[in-house]
Amino acid sequence: MSSPTASAGATAGAAAAEHLDVLVVGAGISGIGVARYLKTELPSKSFAVLEGRGASGGTWDLFRYPGIRSDSDLHTFGYEFKPWRDRQSIADAPRILAYLRQAAAENGIDPHIRYHHKVLGASWSSDRARWTVEVERADTGERTTLTCGWLFSAGGYYRYDEGHTPHFAGREDFRGTVVHPQHWPEELDYAGKRVVVIGSGATAVTVVPAMAATAAHVTMLQRTPSYVMPVPRKDPFANALKLLFGPRRGYALTRRKNIAQQRLIWSFCRKHPKVARRLIRWVNSRMLPAGYPVDEHFNPPYDPWDQRLCAVPDGDLFRAIRAGRASVVTDRIDTFTGTGLRLASGRELAADVVVTATGLNVQPFGGLRLTVDGREVRLADTLAYKGMMLSGVPNFAFAIGYTNSSWTLKIGLLCEHFCRLLAHLDAHGHDTCRPEPADPDMPTRPLLDFGAGYVRRAVDTLPRQGDRMPWLTSMDYRDDVRLLRSGGIADPELRCSHSADRARAAV
Repeated sequence: MSSPTASAGATAGAAAAEHLDVLVVGAGISGIGVARYLKTELPSKSFAVLEGRGASGGTWDLFRYPGIRSDSDLHTFGYEFKPWRDRQSIADAPRILAYLRQAAAENGIDPHIRYHHKVLGASWSSDRARWTVEVERADTGERTTLTCGWLFSAGGYYRYDEGHTPHFAGREDFRGTVVHPQHWPEELDYAGKRVVVIGSGATAVTVVPAMAATAAHVTMLQRTPSYVMPVPRKDPFANALKLLFGPRRGYALTRRKNIAQQRLIWSFCRKHPKVARRLIRWVNSRMLPAGYPVDEHFNPPYDPWDQRLCAVPDGDLFRAIRAGRASVVTDRIDTFTGTGLRLASGRELAADVVVTATGLNVQPFGGLRLTVDGREVRLADTLAYKGMMLSGVPNFAFAIGYTNSSWTLKIGLLCEHFCRLLAHLDAHGHDTCRPEPADPDMPTRPLLDFGAGYVRRAVDTLPRQGDRMPWLTSMDYRDDVRLLRSGGIADPELRCSHSADRARAAV
């Protein structure tokens, strides 16, 4: 179905734009999930998934660095509707990517995905109850417009075209190779070479043991330690349940067990941080060589789960350190030199390859520019409603998962709620809904209330959350089941209405 609508900057004589009920931005794990729920729960709705790149899979297709894998188990990181059948529970990227593309194919999503479609901006008209969306073809540079009743941002929260690399003095003097994991060159040969990985987060603890298998030596250079915990790559309990009960029921039982386990571990760490710190240190010390300086390299200055814990499958990082193929240095960089790095302590680290595993650049909604009735939306002035909509912004939803558990657990609940919301609007003859807080003076805090550096750098550009439901962004699966799956849609702080166009049509 099409409608005679034009983009914000188009002339009055522009051609009619294609109209869709829902436009999903991003064909990664969230976008594929949204599309599947729309197709299953609301089969009469027209929708398309716009993907700026030339392939689906999002993160799992973009990143190509050595060893890339999940840091959550796939029984909870996978979709509820599609069992994870592989024996690996902490899985590598190719397995995850194959799983996502199977999910898209099995649910008829592929024909709805439009590749090389980068969304630049969207403007909302309250009179017409629709978004006009400006799209650029990444392969040809051509610009087109689409209109939609709902816009769903499923592109995550970081920039795909640029990772974060701080300024390093003397970098131009280094005669070796410097790479960022987000832009890993396929032709890079590091076999037999000295490698320094700058960073201590999830990417660094993945890259170090993977590169250590063939490099001469790999040094993880960190400014501050992170909490690192070994986890089994294969879950014997899950694999046994699949054999006993079959893949679908075994998956469901494992998923339930792992959700409870994740919540228990997180709650314990938050309630008893000193005990949790001692336990993590004890585990680390048992896996490291005798006499290893655990407190220098694996004892962070913050409490467990102030930042996300780093998982290492089968303790591969610790095994590489024990074998002498990898080491950890905790220090600050003074300057790059021609042959490596000089540290604040005066120590020199020789390197042929330097990997800057220094994090992401946060970019909410893929940098999408939003205007509502001609007024530009400033994200920092908005509040998140149920962790999926923005105050004052009609018919706009987004998908951001958990930071303390598997991302996809929340995405599934958000998708369910989104479909119920659309069905509720249809049942009551509404075409518009807009969250508005009843108390404009409600205390607020950042949407991603998390201590990671990449979040702190971007906190002033992000939406905020309130101190009470439905403006409090839950990070607890059980609470979200009650709110998003079982809770009602009608809410005095969600204003539903008819557009002027619909009112005129009724007359």
